[in-house]
Amino acid sequence: MERIVLTSTQKALKINLNENIYGTFAEIGAGQEVVRHFFRAGGASGTVAKTMSAYDKDFSDAIYGREHDGRYVTEDRLRKMLDHEYGLIVERLSRDKYPDKCFFAFANTVATINFTKKFKGHGWMGLRFQLRPGQEPNDVIFHIRMKENEASLQQETIGVMGVNLIHGCFHIRNNAEELLRSLYDNIAKYKIEIDMIHFEGPEFKNVDNRLMSLQLIKNGMTDAVIFGPEGKNILPAALLYKKNVLALRGSFRPATKVNIDMIKKGMGYFMKEKKVERDNMVVLFEITLNNLKAEGEIDEQDFLDRAEILCSLGQTVLISNYQQYYKLVKYFTHYTQERMGLIMGVTNLKELFDDIYYRELPGGILEAFGILYSSDLKLYVYPSQPTTDAPLETSQTAKIHPRLRPLFDYLIFNRRVIDIENYDPDILQIFSRDILKKIKNGESGWEKALPAYVDNIIKDKKLFGYEAPQEEEEKTEKSEA
Repeated sequence: MERIVLTSTQKALKINLNENIYGTFAEIGAGQEVVRHFFRAGGASGTVAKTMSAYDKDFSDAIYGREHDGRYVTEDRLRKMLDHEYGLIVERLSRDKYPDKCFFAFANTVATINFTKKFKGHGWMGLRFQLRPGQEPNDVIFHIRMKENEASLQQETIGVMGVNLIHGCFHIRNNAEELLRSLYDNIAKYKIEIDMIHFEGPEFKNVDNRLMSLQLIKNGMTDAVIFGPEGKNILPAALLYKKNVLALRGSFRPATKVNIDMIKKGMGYFMKEKKVERDNMVVLFEITLNNLKAEGEIDEQDFLDRAEILCSLGQTVLISNYQQYYKLVKYFTHYTQERMGLIMGVTNLKELFDDIYYRELPGGILEAFGILYSSDLKLYVYPSQPTTDAPLETSQTAKIHPRLRPLFDYLIFNRRVIDIENYDPDILQIFSRDILKKIKNGESGWEKALPAYVDNIIKDKKLFGYEAPQEEEEKTEKSEA
């Protein structure tokens, strides 16, 4: 059954008329745009315990404490606001007087577009709330990037999204994906982007935040999300800002010894670059949305299986909607101008020089390469040898269209395209698709193609459709007995 979308006024009124929902609003940087919807809807006295806006930095620091980096539009600031405001509700409102109230604290900290319109604006928004009196609180926290060109329009959009958040948390229960979609009720997606979200608390104990990252891209709310080895979503700007970025694109279905050798050897080349600092480097394993859709609709369990392996290997994962490499590099340049590196196989290198992928650009492939190499970018190419009898293929032997050969030779000459020469020749015939087929078909021998302990993870957690042979299950049962 399709959900009926209420207006912001209807949502605010519905919250106001619920005598058991009661809390505070703290908004910094974009006016009190959220709470005004509740005041205008009527009946706010039964919902709003307090509203405030500490615009002055000294006042804000006195209330919430000073940030070590001196910034105010950060996740740390938002969490301090939620901690402080929710703590005051619990402290000041007696349960004897309010036995049936479900408390909440809404907070946002926002910087809207500046006068020159070069800085579009961004912010953090969150809600801490109970769904039953006395319950441990739940949190929904997310980061927004604003796209509109007028501060007043951005403020209105923030107000609507804040109402959507509060209404969704109280009225869309047990469905985090639907709650996420509801954040854009009455808002066009071109107006605002959510590029990081985090759910926690007893109501969300079964929510995998990596899957919620995927939903952001799947629903068109952003084009790229990042999560770390522990599975927690990471704000791209916080991770990539002024960093040397090295990325490897793949299906990682599952991650094999080839993938690990590519990243290890590519990283060795990258760290030898004069403009690269090891302590300032971010390494990313990238999976594109197009890759996740390779067999039709996105299989969420398949995505989580890939993520489980990469996280177990201690890797940071980027999920993107950038099928073309130039879009990926352009995304990185939003956050850094430092040297970047892309590791790819020969097949991907040849696709990079295939103009069929650039027909939507007025300048075609030359425009794409203009974007690629307007940044400080290096390509590290891993060789290919499909069979032991086939010749080894490198960037030097790759077949490039004669029309584009001068461009390719120029990049080779200027060491913008570099062959990885210290590769492991014993693993070149390993392909993820073959390993996946063996796992699903219950064949043997696939374990040796994977990094250490990855085969155990696949078996223990039954990833990628793995089913233990009967004799193996019997051994497990005996050992447990």
